[in-house]
Amino acid sequence: MPRIDFHDIPDQGRLWVFPASRSLTPSEADALLAEVDAYLAEWAAHGVPLSSGRELRESHFLLVGVDEDVEAPSGCSIDALVNRLRALGQELGVAIIDHASVWYRRDGDIQRVSRPEFRQLAAAGQVGPDTTVFDTTLTQMSALRDGKLEVPARESWHGRTFFRGALDR
Repeated sequence: MPRIDFHDIPDQGRLWVFPASRSLTPSEADALLAEVDAYLAEWAAHGVPLSSGRELRESHFLLVGVDEDVEAPSGCSIDALVNRLRALGQELGVAIIDHASVWYRRDGDIQRVSRPEFRQLAAAGQVGPDTTVFDTTLTQMSALRDGKLEVPARESWHGRTFFRGALDR
């Protein structure tokens, strides 16, 4: 099956969140999505087409989902997707495969910092357990639909990693 509408992927579908290192311009977003659409239309695991879709949120987060009830992606097919997105990012001058950073919202804007920088912000009291963060580690469509992409830090791995003492109180 070629690409399907992202919203048609069932709750148990597999999800990947690919954060862009900066906000994409409208023309960059259009170019990225056109390339991703073309890729997903041909994406397969061991020769079997994958029923997949995509969505771009807030010009920062490329979401790719697969209906694993139709066909599950293989390790090789996932690696191929990651490699294609890495190449697309290089063409656009933006990193799309960046899971080492922390994404959070400050004054309505999406911010990106390294984990050590976020730890420093936490120690300085500039971010806290109630700071809105983006959990780019989500792997299930149901978690996305339950609103788990953007949550207070206390409700994600960020809370356990950066605010353990504050959460124990």
